[in-house]
Amino acid sequence: MVAAPSFADAVERARRLPDLGVGLHVVLVNGRPALPPERVPDLVDRNGEFLTDLVGAGFTFFFHPSARAQLEAEIREQFARFAATGLRLDHVDAQCHMHVHPTVFALLLRIGSEYGVPGVRLPREPFGLSYRAAGNGLRKRLANSLVTEPWLALMRARTRRAGIACNDYAFGVNDPGAMTQELVVRLVEALPDGVTELLFHPATGPFAGADAGTEHFAWAAELAALCGQPLRDAIARSGARQVTYGELAALQR
Repeated sequence: MVAAPSFADAVERARRLPDLGVGLHVVLVNGRPALPPERVPDLVDRNGEFLTDLVGAGFTFFFHPSARAQLEAEIREQFARFAATGLRLDHVDAQCHMHVHPTVFALLLRIGSEYGVPGVRLPREPFGLSYRAAGNGLRKRLANSLVTEPWLALMRARTRRAGIACNDYAFGVNDPGAMTQELVVRLVEALPDGVTELLFHPATGPFAGADAGTEHFAWAAELAALCGQPLRDAIARSGARQVTYGELAALQR
């Protein structure tokens, strides 16, 4: 998140981990722009911050030509800031999965191709496997799948036609802030064929500046699940191979 307060610190940490697949998390809602707010007036509120109403932002992105031009300028600036770090770009996605929006997705593909992005993360969670592993949220999981599956399938096809790698599935889309050790192990045991990403929001605990709606997140539990031996053991038992998007792109050439 190139306009976030701890961006410089994150870059320095990433430089000490050359094998880490670092992605650009494009922020267009719930955050601050990389450009001066006066350059993107249709995207920000009176405080110069991006909109927090995702539906309202989506309508603005789609129906207002001036907003679309500002979106392109803002996304380009975020790609440029990442490039200026000298880090190898591994993949791209967007805050709150806003790259599922058709206008944003088209811009990410076009601008990402110019910057040589190897991969795009798709938030496609398989309904049946997700529900059986979690055992809750039936209606939410089913509704999300019915609404997004056709468009996500089209996104996958368009991404691959552009010569950019993408995952087939993602676990954690329906369980943000609740990826506990027990759930993660069950999800790994249910891995489908193909490329699946596990989405985490790990932290040592609650922190200032977290997005609204994350008050219930089990930050420390997710950190423990991500770094714990049970996950490593489950991956080993599954026979799955851990891979970055850059490595996946090289395999698909």
